[in-house]
Amino acid sequence: MAQLKEHIQYRKYLQREMSTIHAPFLPEMDFYAAIRSGDVRRVRRLCSEEFHKKPGFGKLSRDKLRNMKYHFVITTAMVARACITGGMPMSESYGMSDYYIDLCDRADTVEKISALHDEMCIAYAKAMKDLEHRDIYSKQITACIDYILEHLDTRIRIEDLSNVAGLSTSYLSRLFKKETGMAVSRYILVKKIETACNMLAYSDYPILWISNSLAFPSQSYFTRVFTSECGMTPKRYRENSSFVPLDRDMADS
Repeated sequence: MAQLKEHIQYRKYLQREMSTIHAPFLPEMDFYAAIRSGDVRRVRRLCSEEFHKKPGFGKLSRDKLRNMKYHFVITTAMVARACITGGMPMSESYGMSDYYIDLCDRADTVEKISALHDEMCIAYAKAMKDLEHRDIYSKQITACIDYILEHLDTRIRIEDLSNVAGLSTSYLSRLFKKETGMAVSRYILVKKIETACNMLAYSDYPILWISNSLAFPSQSYFTRVFTSECGMTPKRYRENSSFVPLDRDMADS
């Protein structure tokens, strides 16, 4: 009977988590958005705290190992879905989730699952980063794109990218436009707006916080640019966003 109650508790928790993402584990940036955007450096930083010691780590089972496995399955399901919405082929994302859930099932200590959690999150982030670069760019432009994606929380200058690429600012500007089809400033803005969309959809951070975290000069400027790019205000975008439940039963994986 106790095991049945525990299973029901887990199922209810899983259903809640599949329909909405609660407050993220760490305050720096929405965890799922960081993975979805392929920000490997940030994901590594977010994983610096052990999985089972993060705030909000609930109790789904009285058995510590089983509790850890339940949380791992939930997190993997969330990450897989977030990456699918970010453009990863469904078969690839579910293939990765099946692989890591199988490894989790065979793990025999809490510490092994915690380490596997970090490996899984970083692997998904790297896969999303690779997805970003599947169009063939030169080594210099690839380095610039990597720098941009890893520094969206700062004011990125063309001089910074020039140093990264080892090219003059004028030549870099021409080469970047030629290979990506966008000016450097335009590309940076697009990536910041994409990240803002992720954070609005997957977290409950205040809009001012999101604006500041992406280094926009003011909330009013952020709102104006966001509205121009997305056709609606950040507030309306958040109201219209909903996390679609997974169409497969991860509890039975």
